[in-house]
Amino acid sequence: MKYVKRNFLPGRVFRDLADFNEQLAAWQAEVADVRMHGTVHERPIERFAREAAALVHTFDQPSFYQAIPRERVVAEDWLVAIEANRYSVPWRLIGKTVQVVRIGALWHILYQGRLVAEHPVLSGRHQLNVLPEHGPGAAARNARTRFSDPLNVPAPTIPAGAHSVEVRDLAVYEQMLEAV
Repeated sequence: MKYVKRNFLPGRVFRDLADFNEQLAAWQAEVADVRMHGTVHERPIERFAREAAALVHTFDQPSFYQAIPRERVVAEDWLVAIEANRYSVPWRLIGKTVQVVRIGALWHILYQGRLVAEHPVLSGRHQLNVLPEHGPGAAARNARTRFSDPLNVPAPTIPAGAHSVEVRDLAVYEQMLEAV
């Protein structure tokens, strides 16, 4: 990069990205690839021709960055943040550190070496993927977050025998404050 910044960029003007790429390709073919390299003392184009047969195609393998396990602390809402999206894990892991690794189109989330969640990689940013089995009420609670899409979050189930909550006008509380 330092070579390109010091030898290609100074004094050049670009109309747009396409113009930049055209000028760069021409400079590489006419200058950078045919010059005598200061460290290896040979032309880069000749060295590449000699080494090209030894290169291995890697397009069917995940990138090095994707394969690196990353640590995340599980938030109070049973979610871990990965690349600006959020994914659920079992609620019992709140506050614990988990490892996240991308395998193909899936995020594998592990705790102490054991797989605890698997999610498809969400495209875009600020999206949410909650699996209802990750916690009592997890889907309903996380539906209220700014990353949620209420249409994709299942409605919470109320267990049989559960008591209903009394609904009252908030003016009751205002009256209580006035009395104090």
